[in-house]
Amino acid sequence: MKQEGIARELVNRIQNIRKENNFEITDKINIILQKNSELEQAVANNFTYITTETLTENLQFVDVLNEGIEIDFDDIRTQILIKK
Repeated sequence: MKQEGIARELVNRIQNIRKENNFEITDKINIILQKNSELEQAVANNFTYITTETLTENLQFVDVLNEGIEIDFDDIRTQILIKK
C-alpha cells in the first residue's frame, strides 16, 4: 500500500511539473530521478502505472542529479528532471 501511495504522489508531482512548464497534455516526456531506494522500489512495482499516467517514454535513476528540482514527500527527498 505504501508503495502505491508513493507512486500516486510521484505521478501528482510529475503532472504538476508538466503544468508549471507549460507542457501540452499530449507531450511525451523523459524523467531522470536521483536515486532513492524507497522511491526506486515504488517505481519498479508501479512502473506501468507511472509511465502511462505521465506519458513517460524513458524513466531512469542516476546517482547524482545536479539539475532539475527537489521533490519531498512521504519521507522521500530527491531531485527530478523532466524533459520533452
